[in-house]
Amino acid sequence: MFSVDVGPQYEGERIRKEEYYIELGGPHIPFKGELVTIRGMEEIEHEKVIIIGKDIKDVEEGSSHPLFIQVDIAGEALEKDMEPVFERRIHMYCNYIEGFWHMAQRDEIWLRLHKDSFKKGLNSFNEVGQILMLLFTSELPIIEKIQITFVTDAAKVEEMVLEAIKVYQARDDRLKGLIEEDIEDFYGCTLCQSFAPTHICIITPERMSLCGSVSWLDGKAAYKIDPEGPQFAVMKGELLDPEKYIYSGVNEIVALKSLGKNTVFCLHSVLENPHTSCGCFQAIVFYIPEVDGFGIVHRDFVGESVIGVPFSSLAGEASGGVQQEGYLGIAISYMRSPKFLISDGGLKKIVWLPKAIKESVKDIIPEDLYDKIATEDDAKNVDELMGYLKTTGHPLMA
Repeated sequence: MFSVDVGPQYEGERIRKEEYYIELGGPHIPFKGELVTIRGMEEIEHEKVIIIGKDIKDVEEGSSHPLFIQVDIAGEALEKDMEPVFERRIHMYCNYIEGFWHMAQRDEIWLRLHKDSFKKGLNSFNEVGQILMLLFTSELPIIEKIQITFVTDAAKVEEMVLEAIKVYQARDDRLKGLIEEDIEDFYGCTLCQSFAPTHICIITPERMSLCGSVSWLDGKAAYKIDPEGPQFAVMKGELLDPEKYIYSGVNEIVALKSLGKNTVFCLHSVLENPHTSCGCFQAIVFYIPEVDGFGIVHRDFVGESVIGVPFSSLAGEASGGVQQEGYLGIAISYMRSPKFLISDGGLKKIVWLPKAIKESVKDIIPEDLYDKIATEDDAKNVDELMGYLKTTGHPLMA
């Protein structure tokens, strides 16, 4: 039926730089993204694939390109809150395709097509779209109509990404004011266990999934759509430690889903029994012992962090579903949570941020702290960092 095989056995497949025919998105492409939008039944043409820009077969081997994936769906039972749930399935279903690798989410996507799959005939977004539509409709029958658009034209991708960012922000804003103490259930996600078999994401109103695409409300909607799916309810249980935010129900599900590998999660700590990470995190928190503070680096940061290693090396330390004290994958929006690393001191323990992150969260950093947090322009190594923190009077140097 298709040029390549399709199935969950291909989840977790890695495609190295020397192996890909084409790369789409990724850290060196400024604009890329994906979005699912619920439409009226008459607004879309069922099983239609639209390609705007160059198709896979039209580009040079080894080249990298911008990409925006727009999935439009319709169905009588669909609700607006379900959009991000379906959106996260793009990641899952792309990785079902032999030799087609998808990483991250929203406006951070990164895809690669293996040379072998291209040689087998997977040389058009039309076939990729046909596969994705089959998976969406067969696994989620609530979807009655679906249409997919692939955009590689750089100007159009930029336009669509900027509009999509507004949608992402509106989704995130829905959770304002809701706190963990107000609800009985958290939600869990094991969507990335194909990459990290012992990883489970615990999602609360104050802690979004580390990929940045599944909020507590999204988890609730996902569980409603597919009770047997990768997102599920987690009874938070008894609060065993009010300072470390350890919950009995969370520990039970973590032990179960990690097959006993992990048994305790401190939900808001990077230093003690931290939440595990897969590989789809938007950013990494890393401990800097020389200053007893934290640095944060995001996926799109190019170059070395203040401790002399790039994002990719830090990702190797943080990922894999292993509790690694001192390293934690996070969604950047988690920095806006009142419980952000509250067990470790919160925002006041941040000493280094890339300019891009610092500017994006400027509104939540206290005025008297903002200029005391170094960026790549202020400190390129730990010695320079220590000097900067002393000069500016960072609270950790008091």
